[in-house]
Amino acid sequence: MKALKFLMFSAITLALVSLIIASDSNSENNVFEPISISGSQDVLSKAEMIPLKLDAFGAESVVFDPNGEGPYTGVADGRIIKWLQHNQTWVDFAVTSSQRENCTRASAPEMEHVCGRPLGLRFDHQTGDLYIADAYLGLQVVGPNGGLATPLVQHFEDQPLLFTNDLDIDDHDHVIYFTDSSTIYQRRQFVNATASGDKTGRLMKYDKSTKQVTILLQGLSFANGVALSKDRTFVLVSETSACRITRYWLKGPNVGTHDTFAQLPGFPDNVRMNSRGEFWVALHAKASPLARLITSNSWLGKALLRKFNFQQMHNLLVGGKPHATAIKLSEDGGILEVLEDVEGKKLRFISEVHEEENGKLWIGSVLMSSLGVYQLL
Repeated sequence: MKALKFLMFSAITLALVSLIIASDSNSENNVFEPISISGSQDVLSKAEMIPLKLDAFGAESVVFDPNGEGPYTGVADGRIIKWLQHNQTWVDFAVTSSQRENCTRASAPEMEHVCGRPLGLRFDHQTGDLYIADAYLGLQVVGPNGGLATPLVQHFEDQPLLFTNDLDIDDHDHVIYFTDSSTIYQRRQFVNATASGDKTGRLMKYDKSTKQVTILLQGLSFANGVALSKDRTFVLVSETSACRITRYWLKGPNVGTHDTFAQLPGFPDNVRMNSRGEFWVALHAKASPLARLITSNSWLGKALLRKFNFQQMHNLLVGGKPHATAIKLSEDGGILEVLEDVEGKKLRFISEVHEEENGKLWIGSVLMSSLGVYQLL
């Protein structure tokens, strides 16, 4: 029986690899190409691009302080930088690691565990403190004047957090909701976490008063973005490799339970609420038929991980023409609006969409060296 399974496994894997190699990128049936989204507006190519400092890369999250200054964003070498609108320039604001001697390259994944890699950012609008989800160094906080951040949560039950990803703050109840994407993989292994079928992600809660950490949800497929609802009755968490947003109920008759808030046409990263209580979701990429096949069959993903390197696997997952897709969801999870840069002329691999009250969208990307700014009509 084991020999038969091995032969079937090998045959299917080889057939799939052959299909990938033979696939015509111009074919309408190309397994790389995701389906189009009905009603989508191809407008993000009109976005203004604001380059990061010349030595910065990968602006994952976008946040403004209580005075409306910024935005602030975390970059790949461990810094958090601030945009000075009047001067049209970036300045250093904070770091998550004191070990900065060898943190001189814009992107050095092999040094992220030393230099830090700030991902999700949120300001506490009562105190002006900036809370940071650092992929390697855990949940941290830095004061309104910046500088070296202070670690708050780096371990849980005597085990280190391997992939702290995003957070949101309940200023009323003084708690922070945050994600640990995987208990197996670190950030620089995010492709492995996506393709392998890993379901060890967690949604966690940190009580600022008692400093206690609890798990709200576990067994998540690449737990990623976090967003609290306007009335604080539920919190959303992105499950990137499952292409969905999960809702965890904090209050009401369903308290303590969870359900699917939205099923999406791609891999969601951060989720951010606007002033009306709607949610913007940034898709790292839309999911092609091949990507869905890989992420829904862990044995296949693991087999391909043995045959392809990191970049090749990423290419298989994101499709033939990676481009930005931003989706606005209602308070009930319905799709209200889809904005794209279909040709990827300006924006690709976006990680966050932050809407200001004036209708301006700030768009971050973990794999680009600039921020996008798009004015809604």
